[in-house]
Amino acid sequence: MNPSTGGIRTPDQRLRAFVSSTLKELAPERRAARVAVERLHLAPVMFELGARPHPPRDLYRAYLEQSDVFVGLYWEAYGWVAPTETVSGLEDEYNLSTRLPKLIYIKESAGAREPRLDVLLDRIRNDDGASFKYFSTPQQLRKLLGDDLATLLAERFDLSRRSSFPSPDRPRATGPDTGAIPAPLTSLIGRDKELLAVEAMLRSDSVRLVTLTGPGGIGKSRLAIGVAKLLNERVQGEVAFVDLAPVQDAALVPNAIAQALGVRDTGDETLLEKLTTALRQRRMLIVVDNFEQVLDAATTLTSLLRAAPTLKFLVTSRTLLRVSGEHAYEVGPLALPGPAARLDAAELIASPSVALFVERVRAVKPDFELTAENKDAVAAICRELDGVPLALELAAARIRTLPPAAMLARLDRRLPLLSAGAKDLPPRQQTLRRTIEWSTQLLEPDEKRLLALLGVFAGGFSLEAAEFVAGDAAHADPLTSLGILVDNSLVRQQDCEGRSHFSMLATVREYALEQLEASGTFEAIRARHAEYFVELAERIEFDLEGAHQREWVSRLNDDRDNLRAAVRFLLDHDDWDTAARFAWNLFIFWWVGGLLGEVRGWMEEVLAAKDAHSDRTRAIALYFTRSITLWQDPNEWVVPALTESAELFHRVHDRSGEGLSLISVALALLADEKPDPAHADEALLKSLELFREQGDGWGEAMALVTLGRVALMDQKIHRAVHRFQESLSLARDRHEELGTAIALHHLGWAKLVAGSIDEARDAFNESLATSAKLGHAEGVAYGLEGLIAIAAARREIQRAGRLLRAAEALRKQTGLYNAASFSFHQRYLAPILAGDDASALEAARTEGRDMSMDDVVAFALAGNAP
Repeated sequence: MNPSTGGIRTPDQRLRAFVSSTLKELAPERRAARVAVERLHLAPVMFELGARPHPPRDLYRAYLEQSDVFVGLYWEAYGWVAPTETVSGLEDEYNLSTRLPKLIYIKESAGAREPRLDVLLDRIRNDDGASFKYFSTPQQLRKLLGDDLATLLAERFDLSRRSSFPSPDRPRATGPDTGAIPAPLTSLIGRDKELLAVEAMLRSDSVRLVTLTGPGGIGKSRLAIGVAKLLNERVQGEVAFVDLAPVQDAALVPNAIAQALGVRDTGDETLLEKLTTALRQRRMLIVVDNFEQVLDAATTLTSLLRAAPTLKFLVTSRTLLRVSGEHAYEVGPLALPGPAARLDAAELIASPSVALFVERVRAVKPDFELTAENKDAVAAICRELDGVPLALELAAARIRTLPPAAMLARLDRRLPLLSAGAKDLPPRQQTLRRTIEWSTQLLEPDEKRLLALLGVFAGGFSLEAAEFVAGDAAHADPLTSLGILVDNSLVRQQDCEGRSHFSMLATVREYALEQLEASGTFEAIRARHAEYFVELAERIEFDLEGAHQREWVSRLNDDRDNLRAAVRFLLDHDDWDTAARFAWNLFIFWWVGGLLGEVRGWMEEVLAAKDAHSDRTRAIALYFTRSITLWQDPNEWVVPALTESAELFHRVHDRSGEGLSLISVALALLADEKPDPAHADEALLKSLELFREQGDGWGEAMALVTLGRVALMDQKIHRAVHRFQESLSLARDRHEELGTAIALHHLGWAKLVAGSIDEARDAFNESLATSAKLGHAEGVAYGLEGLIAIAAARREIQRAGRLLRAAEALRKQTGLYNAASFSFHQRYLAPILAGDDASALEAARTEGRDMSMDDVVAFALAGNAP
């Protein structure tokens, strides 16, 4: 809710609910509404003059202007209309409430409502900005209003926390990859000096790489997030966050950076080249967290810094990167308290380590207070733990069962016993290790066992995945044990689109992996981890082709690192068949997510294997390695390989696989310097027949849309439109968004070529919106290019220029810049570029430079009416 400014405010500055109703007939209901509003500690603005004769309009308009929620109560009376007015005060109040969220309650009527009230209620029912409910009694109204206000406040609070992200009903242009700065769950305590020092370093033109060093758990990541947020507020430019915790292979660091930036690995050039293109002209700070395990990738950062002059990196690592241009900043522990005996509780809590400990304690025990009785023990705990933030957090999680004095006694007793381990580590890291081990010593055996098993997950994990991996190894209910690990701050839980997702700090995961390896079951658990994701892929293969497509794309994005780990396990164990089947089952996800380049690399390993693999595995590997490169590689290499893929699929009776390979054969024939539409059409008709025999609606839709492309190339516009509409109908019947967006995009071009500009605009508009919701960046780029052509055809120069800039930037920044394009927008721009409006187009193209991708989508989807 937007804070109001002006003259009328409640004394305590609470949010205000303006209650509009006739006065006498709804007196009991007004009292019920007042109770509902006040119970939520909001301020009711009742305006007791009501809608009676001669309402002081300036007064109630002022109250409305200063209110935050509009509550309308209606029964049978419309209210009196003053001689100089055309509507009653009741309707006037509603008319003036346009900027406010509106909660409307209509009392059931046994008699007849006044005619003008019926007209007003019809308007309200058709108002998308108002919710309305019916009620019978004042008690029922009180409950309805109380519940609705609570829900509204929760929604508005959630939106305010996510103000930098698109709203739920606003399509996203970049999908779920964008490396937004994580929203910290806790405040940054005791780091003011460090925050300002690191910020000053990064604001210097001569500093482009800063490394925050220190042991695990010292607070490097939290400080880096704080610096990033500070710079994001104070300095123009973009900020992105890259978490390397799940990355163990230095070769995968470009993939992690690309994922955070939304750069797609489409396989047409190296990912480092794509990143260079995406970053070359961007003013950006990239925070790279947990670099110590991939130090060999330091040259990747320096390579990008050399290529992109306005790029900077803020890196967290337990050790220095030791590359040229690096500026180091060591992060130390939080300041410790002085002698507690000399300080009262208020003075003691000014110590950063004590302040952090007390804040974390209150998260699990809200009524905790630092008192004269417990202050000595709290100060001693902070000193025992050397002011290491993670150690303080882990200890604080135990406060519900261990008061400070008891906790201190256990720490005194445990630490000497644990001091024999890891003596070669720095003292502060020994402290953290001891604290983690101390925290686990207080767990039951099943909980310890589960913690070790969870170390196998890369990134995060779902409850279902944890239960599967635990399997027979967990004698207790994994859900119960997982809840205890969350309670003890060893595992973190967050809600992700209505489902729970869990993760561990890199330091805790490292400890868990050590325990798993020590148990002798590491490889067996890795195999079970891979088995879970292989089975998941088989289970959801057809869901990815239907109404649940967007949901599964989102969920699989959460598990990208686990999917990579599963493939890596299969390849390392020469399980070529399972690796190929796994890749094939998730084909749509790799496509939408822009990960086909990675899949191509995996399948090249399969083809290079010396030991034999099945015909189907070779068919899949040939498809992934050749279909991705058909736009770049000569046909004498691509077409035979894809033809072999189709033949191998035929041999193993995989009709859908054969049909998909034939589509790629056709596309390769069309992409040749001398296109061969006739043979492409022949391959596509065979493909269409195979899909129909198999009852494969998704494949049939893809074949139809490609047949339409052939027809369009042959200038057979009517046939092309028919094919595209057939494809669209199939996709819509299946509620499948990728196919819908593809068919609409092609239909848009066919309609535009035919001269039906309005129909083309509608098709491009819907295609863009659908792609944005799905997070399919390639589809967004195509949608923008279609709307560029519409704007150019209408001579909307400024709009065409801004959209052109946006489409070019999106292709560069997402790694799609050199991707094959089924787009003719340059043809429609050519007359403008050759005429008097060329300079105006270029000016508008420059003007659109600073639009975010989400703003671009919003701009593109607005104002498309003739």
